[in-house]
Amino acid sequence: MVWSNDWAVRAACNGTDPDELFVQGAAQNRAKLICMGCEVRTECLADALDNRVEFGVWGGMTERERRALLRRRPDVTSWRRLLQTAREEHHRVGAELPLVPQQTERSVVRPIGT
Repeated sequence: MVWSNDWAVRAACNGTDPDELFVQGAAQNRAKLICMGCEVRTECLADALDNRVEFGVWGGMTERERRALLRRRPDVTSWRRLLQTAREEHHRVGAELPLVPQQTERSVVRPIGT
């Protein structure tokens, strides 16, 4: 998957009322659901982290979650570079792994003692 520089126009929330993404409390979990299937979620998160965006849900993370991540990783100078590299590595390794046969829906269950 290629990194998108025009991520904002491709975002799942594009066209959503911004008030739905700048919420507090339990409403943040509903806002995060918008991000879950977004194809540019990682780009959005990297942008918010690199620019220290303080409010709203970005890339599936609340402001509290982003602050905690920034505190845990003060050594990161470019979240875009880190997340882009991680994505590329994930796809590279995934492409190299052999396909694992799917288990059938029916499992053999034997009673104890047989």
